[in-house]
Amino acid sequence: MPHSPVSITVTSSINAPISRVWESWTQPHHVKNWNHATEDWYCPEAENDLRIGGKFTYTMAAKDGSFSFDFWGVYTDIAEHQRIVIKLGDDRNMEVHFLSEGDARTKVTEIFDAETENPVDMQQMGWQMILDNFKNYTEKL
Repeated sequence: MPHSPVSITVTSSINAPISRVWESWTQPHHVKNWNHATEDWYCPEAENDLRIGGKFTYTMAAKDGSFSFDFWGVYTDIAEHQRIVIKLGDDRNMEVHFLSEGDARTKVTEIFDAETENPVDMQQMGWQMILDNFKNYTEKL
């Protein structure tokens, strides 16, 4: 799937220390709990080899069984508790930045190349919804 030169940014401030935010973002048993945009989707499988050259694969599936796909990428740069840089499976670029805002608050910012199949505003809304689920889940840990 080709990507456009458009870059999309989503962000959220999470009421949790950066170590908990990092763990929730990178550990597959956590990812399965927050990685969906709406309640009719879920993430039944998550694998993560968090190292440069390592790969993650998250299965995204409709709860009614009508559709599923693997969202995956390869890590090109990792700075623990700071950033993760990824080349997605469809050759788009993605970065995730983690910024401590004190002992109990962390800002997460995702920047990624838009794909050309769906409208940019729809992509931004979907990714923001996933990030909001991440925030809600992580704050309850």
